[in-house]
Amino acid sequence: MNTHPLVGQLRFARSEFVRCLEGVTEEDARRRVLPMNCISWFVGHLASQEQFFWVFMGQGKVLYPHLYELVGFGRPASTTAA
Repeated sequence: MNTHPLVGQLRFARSEFVRCLEGVTEEDARRRVLPMNCISWFVGHLASQEQFFWVFMGQGKVLYPHLYELVGFGRPASTTAA
């Protein structure tokens, strides 16, 4: 069985993102360099996007309902880790 190209693309993008995080401390991940969000916000935001597109749209489930409120599209910047 062949993997759908979007699944392969997601796996590659995710592995590259994780590779870029090697050596980043929790303190560094929570540090916000204006005007950008902190790394922990980006990680939560990506999780929110994946939950919406892969879990909700694909299965009709919401595993972490608070996630969108914390780091969803258009939500304010924060240093709170999701």
